[in-house]
Amino acid sequence: MTTIHEVAQAAGVSISTVSYALSGKRPISEKTRRRIEEAALTLGYQPDAGARMLAGRRTHIFALTEPLRADTHAPTHMAFVLATAVAARRRGYDILLLTDEQTSEGMNRVTASNLVDAILVLDVAPDDERAAIARSIRTPTIFIGIPDDAHGLTCVDLDFDAAGRIAVDRLADAGHERLTLLGQTEVAYRKSNFPRRLLHGVEDRALERGVSIDWVTTGASATDAVAVREAAASALDHGHRAFIVHSVDDVHEALLSVFADRGLRVGRDVSVVSAAASFDTSTLSVPVDTIPLIPQQSCELAVELAVRRLEDGESTTGIHLLPPEYRSAGSIAPPG
Repeated sequence: MTTIHEVAQAAGVSISTVSYALSGKRPISEKTRRRIEEAALTLGYQPDAGARMLAGRRTHIFALTEPLRADTHAPTHMAFVLATAVAARRRGYDILLLTDEQTSEGMNRVTASNLVDAILVLDVAPDDERAAIARSIRTPTIFIGIPDDAHGLTCVDLDFDAAGRIAVDRLADAGHERLTLLGQTEVAYRKSNFPRRLLHGVEDRALERGVSIDWVTTGASATDAVAVREAAASALDHGHRAFIVHSVDDVHEALLSVFADRGLRVGRDVSVVSAAASFDTSTLSVPVDTIPLIPQQSCELAVELAVRRLEDGESTTGIHLLPPEYRSAGSIAPPG
């Protein structure tokens, strides 16, 4: 590894002059600065990230902590990782991805080494241990998701509660009095906050509108088509004709296949609303009304808040909710 001493020798200057030229701490003549930069480039010298921080310069790196667990639905999570990386790169920042299942380890590591300018947090759990770390460090930390205790944190997310309420309103307005919510996997309601927020929105609004709700989790995994088909068949057997789906694309397709097997047409015989879908619902075999969860929106806002905190010193503490948008595809019909 090239040292600052070698750069100084190659440029014919002192070590302190190299330090001043690369850090910008003191003015150096243009001719000397160019000679030092050329020597550093030729030798492949990169200043230590911690040293740059001590010199008052940012590293232009954001850490993105995204624990990859056995139950992780990779396509959904990677959509958020990619959206965050694109948003950060657009503002001149690179992403260091931390995938430790023990989420606190990576977060503590980059904080202690001064390697990053800010930390972005994905896959937020209700009792997320990263919340306590965020409150104890000086590194700006933005949560893309909301833990149960969000005091003193900066959090960005879709307003899942409002999304659930909108879905109920659309179906109730069409005259449906019995709804089925096909939700996330069983483990998601224990380890993630957002499914419970949408569930609460659905249940609260259903109570206000006087409609009944049957809530069904979609098995042990996000791709458990058998569990979905059984749940859908049971709902239809009990006379339910209105469905809210808060799950991945495989669950949607399994539900649609049950309708097709029974000769039921979406938008005529049965009604479907896809709530907080993070995938492109236009790829489904049948068009459905959608309240989308758009990774780019949440990630763009999170990166923007991190940059505003770093560059303007702006306080961003609080919960920043993105209002849901309803996209109609003609998948709702009156009952009967």
